Amino acid sequence: MTTTIDLADPAAVRRAIRAGTFREFTNMVAPGYVQGNLVILPERYADDFRAYCAANPRPCPLLGCSRPGQPTIPELARDFDVRTDVGEYQIFCDGRPAGLAHDVKDLWRADLVAFVLGCSFSFEHVLMQAGLPLRHIAERSVSPMYVTSRETTPAGPFAGKLVVSMRFFRAADAERAAEITRRYPKFHGAPVHIGAPEAIGVDLANPYGGHGLTVPRGDEIPVFWACGQTTHLAIATARPPLAITHSKAHMVLTDRLSDEFLES
Repeated sequence: MTTTIDLADPAAVRRAIRAGTFREFTNMVAPGYVQGNLVILPERYADDFRAYCAANPRPCPLLGCSRPGQPTIPELARDFDVRTDVGEYQIFCDGRPAGLAHDVKDLWRADLVAFVLGCSFSFEHVLMQAGLPLRHIAERSVSPMYVTSRETTPAGPFAGKLVVSMRFFRAADAERAAEITRRYPKFHGAPVHIGAPEAIGVDLANPYGGHGLTVPRGDEIPVFWACGQTTHLAIATARPPLAITHSKAHMVLTDRLSDEFLES
């Protein structure tokens, strides 16, 4: 018997991920709820990583973290296990990609700390509610990411280039999108750049991770937001013996509503 998943309910989608019945990107599920980037590190790297997030709040807005060895973050979601409830994980060994997994129970250790950082998926529903079309959603795609020429502020061993996500808008809509997202700093806030991708070292034809809509139509211009994928480059620089993150658009689904984080 086929079980129908309530894709509007983050808890239902988490259960389906845990059961192996949902493996899709999360940008079109749980509208109105906060989604997050996942970073899991050994405890001895935790303080430096917190400092890196504090020094770089645009790409790395910290929403919550676990206690060492505890795979839960109750302030973000009930019945949430960081080891099983993300659709796909990226594993790093000594800072280098070492494979993908659908759960990381076998890698879990008593010294691991899980961090969840804000994600721009959390403001996409807000933009659509405001009447701003997102073509990548209409075409069932995702927003592409790019490595820029901008450096982040180092903290301990963590450093690296800023990664951005990009969405196409007409010029007037880009201004409205910037004003709306400015009020959500925990989801990266206002854009870091609008138009002229070469000014931040970006070639639209070459997205980081190789996915997403990259070709404008008509009078569309590219709008760039800081992206939590920045942490993957910081991990590559820090080279911890083990690190675990979400894999591209497979985000942490929380029980928190996006508007809980709205600022004036």
